[in-house]
Amino acid sequence: MMTEPIFTYSQPEENNGYLLWQVSMRWQLQMNQRLRVVGLTLTQFSLLAGLYWLSRQGEVVTQQRLADYAHVDRMMTSKVLQTLEKKGLLERGTNAQDGRAKQLHLLPAGETLLRHAYTLVQEVDTTFFGPVQAEATVFNRLMQQLAE
Repeated sequence: MMTEPIFTYSQPEENNGYLLWQVSMRWQLQMNQRLRVVGLTLTQFSLLAGLYWLSRQGEVVTQQRLADYAHVDRMMTSKVLQTLEKKGLLERGTNAQDGRAKQLHLLPAGETLLRHAYTLVQEVDTTFFGPVQAEATVFNRLMQQLAE
């Protein structure tokens, strides 16, 4: 008994969402493998980098602000930041404006590790995105459109 097909395409590779998922998973796997060398995950690196960028812009960075900036769940952000604090990479203190909020500060050890980890991230990105480098401007513009 033949039933109607579920999908409107004949192969998963014809679907944008599937392709994006495949590419994203492959990129994340490569990043996590490379960052393991310095004892970080991609999520840890991303939150450290977000803290760095927000701090450089002069913001008072709270856990909530960092979670919003990184588009990451608040509970996961809190757990990852606890791990990074235990590693001595950042500190979470009381916010003067809101006693319930945790204010974040990147410690010198965190900045040093972030600097080293970034060289690893650059290596992965250079290799991973190499095949589309000639179209990087178009690729980045399209990715930014999707991110919005």
